[in-house]
Amino acid sequence: MALLKHLLPFLFFISCTVSLNAQQTDSSLAKLADTSRPVILLQQPIVNKKPAGFKPFIVPAAMIAYGLIAIKSPALLDVNAFFKRKFWSDNPHNAWHGDNYLQFAPAAAVYALNIVGVHGKNNLRDRSMIYFISNIFLNVTVTSVKSLTKEERPDGSSNLSFPSGHTAEAFASAEFLRQEYKDVSGWYGVAGYVTATATGLLRMYNNKHWLSDVIAGAGVGIASTKLAYIVYPAIRKLLFKNSVSHTVVMPYYQNKTAGLSMLYNFH
Repeated sequence: MALLKHLLPFLFFISCTVSLNAQQTDSSLAKLADTSRPVILLQQPIVNKKPAGFKPFIVPAAMIAYGLIAIKSPALLDVNAFFKRKFWSDNPHNAWHGDNYLQFAPAAAVYALNIVGVHGKNNLRDRSMIYFISNIFLNVTVTSVKSLTKEERPDGSSNLSFPSGHTAEAFASAEFLRQEYKDVSGWYGVAGYVTATATGLLRMYNNKHWLSDVIAGAGVGIASTKLAYIVYPAIRKLLFKNSVSHTVVMPYYQNKTAGLSMLYNFH
């Protein structure tokens, strides 16, 4: 817990910096938003007509690269071992499984804010499809890399440690919240990233992941949502053209559980 007291201010600063830097990257899009006319914003997603390029992916790519390098780097493996000692070995405690729910909190906030009348960038169908596509990207990536790397978890429970799926989901959700509400207030994104950072800390606190797993998972999550926003306009045009739908039925797969979810927009 003493380590947490020292780490939390630093990680809070890092997560705020990532979110606010991303906010500045998209400042040209923010100028296109008219928050005084939410009905218009709900009808059509804002599309960046300029090529996105690689710039939005620099930070998540660096995070993923750190995790991959840490698999074989003696120095970074020592860093992993240090944080395991500080979080677990030197301070044995019972696990707290709030991370199983906290990972979805930023995404849930998007729908909760819309319910109470604080409208984001996209309508129900479009934001739901974007979040769904983001989850496809992150789940395929996380599952594939876990099976390829076969890294052992700190607690020895399995060889599916790298990268952290919980952290990937948390940061994908945080970026989803930021993207939907960056034109309303940058602080929504900050709150989402702080929540995602807390999820990553809990994965280490529960001795389920190494530091490098968490950092790489965060990169995968951020990149997945950014990519979903880039590719969705083309998918939207292909699937929906000019149609307006109030009902969305989506398949989902999470933690080895599959099913269907239905969302209805009453607006």
